[in-house]
Amino acid sequence: MNPDDMKKLKFLPFILILILTSCGEDTKKEEETKIEDPAESEKEAEATKNSKTILFFGDSLTAAMGLDPAEGYPAEIQEKIDSLGLNYEVVNAGLSGETTAAGKNRLDWVLNQEVDIFVLALGANDGLRGIPVEETRRNLQAIIDNVREKNPQVEIILAGMQIPPNMGPEYTAEFRELFPEIADKNNIHLIPFLLEGVAGVPGLNQQDGIHPTAEGYDIVAENVWEVMEPVIREK
Repeated sequence: MNPDDMKKLKFLPFILILILTSCGEDTKKEEETKIEDPAESEKEAEATKNSKTILFFGDSLTAAMGLDPAEGYPAEIQEKIDSLGLNYEVVNAGLSGETTAAGKNRLDWVLNQEVDIFVLALGANDGLRGIPVEETRRNLQAIIDNVREKNPQVEIILAGMQIPPNMGPEYTAEFRELFPEIADKNNIHLIPFLLEGVAGVPGLNQQDGIHPTAEGYDIVAENVWEVMEPVIREK
C-alpha cells in the first residue's frame, strides 16, 4: 500500500463521521419542518366541527345542467358565503330530471348528514310533465316533514316555480300558487320564483330555453341570496 493510500485511510473515519453528522442534521431539519403547530391544528379542527351545512335539493336547475357546476347558483352562494367569512359549507344535491316523487324516494340517502339550512328546489319537472298538482303537493309536504324529523332545528327554504302556459291557464295558475301555499302552511321561507328575471329571456338561457346560462345563474343566485342571507345571519 503506497503512502497516499495510507493517508486516505487515516482520514476515512473523520469523513464518515462528517457524512453521518450531516445526514442527521438534514433529517432533524426535515422532521422539524413536518411538525405542525398544535394550536393551528386544533383551530382548524374546531372550525370544521362548528361549520354548518346548506343543502340544495333540486333538479337540473340546481345541478347546472349544460354548464360546469362551478357556474351554477349553489357554487355562487358558496362564494358569497366565503367572501363574508361565514362558516357554512354548501352541498349541491341537484339531480337532472328529478321530480318531487323521485326526490322523496332518494331523500333518506341525502339526509345522512346534519343539515342546518335545506333548500327545496323541486317541482319544475312535475309541472312540465303535467303531474297533478295535488300529487306534487303531497310529495313536497312529505319531503318537508322528513327533513324536519331528522333535523329538528333546520331552516327550510322553498324555491317557488312557474311553468309556461301551454298546460292551460287553470293548471298553470294552480301550479304557481302551490309553492306560497306550502310555504305558508309550514311556516318556511319562500323564494317567490327561482328563475325571476331569467325565465323567458333568450340571452340568459341555453339553447333549450329552460336552463340558464352562466349569466343567468348570476341572477338566480341573487334571487336565492336575497332570501337566504337573513336566514344565515339569524343562524
